[in-house]
Amino acid sequence: MKKFVTIASCLVLLAACAEHDPILPGVRTPVFGGDEFKMLDTNVPNLGDEIVTPAPQDCPYTQDSENIIWDGERKIFSGFPIKNSVASAQTPVCDNGYVYAGLTTGELVKINPKNRKIMWIADIFRTSNMTGGASILDIIAPIVVRKNDVYVGGLGDAFCRISATSGDIKWCDWIGTAMPFIISDNVAFVMGTDDYLYAIRTSDGAVYWRTEIGMQSEPKYKNRILTVGDIHVNAENGDIITK
Repeated sequence: MKKFVTIASCLVLLAACAEHDPILPGVRTPVFGGDEFKMLDTNVPNLGDEIVTPAPQDCPYTQDSENIIWDGERKIFSGFPIKNSVASAQTPVCDNGYVYAGLTTGELVKINPKNRKIMWIADIFRTSNMTGGASILDIIAPIVVRKNDVYVGGLGDAFCRISATSGDIKWCDWIGTAMPFIISDNVAFVMGTDDYLYAIRTSDGAVYWRTEIGMQSEPKYKNRILTVGDIHVNAENGDIITK
């Protein structure tokens, strides 16, 4: 009876079980707290003409709306189904033999597909967003694995850099995102759900600059110019060039 009550409580109020999940196995990172972000108000240094976000490796796995990941024939992961989510098409990312997936419950999971072992689970949401259990926490922006880090953002007002090995959070900013983002060695360009475009220092999560765009669209980068819809932004300082 005690186990049934615990499971029912988790399904109704995920917040109650977020820090020490009694159901999902694997190593769990602490619930994200963090700060809003440190604003630098300075130019991005050492920008090149082209920045290429690493392309994911071929990934034959699929993910459905109930947080189940398939290898074509069997489940390699089964998370919580949740009604309070947005319509989207989450896609797992493969890197060095592992599968990374963002869930509608605001979690990032690393899986060994050979034995279906969960290596770690990280919470990608601001704790206050769990109040009342009604927040939208989905991770729908594509996950980026770069060297030994995973960059991930979700609708739970968190954009994070995470160790791909341990799942430890290196930093998180209070920035929600639903759009693909751009990553280089020293800067991440992220379109926030608050309609601001952010230039984030990848070493510590500090924000070089932010510029209000007033819309949601995937940012593109070329010749030190960011294009969001029909808006062009100087990538070095965040100044809007044309609308």
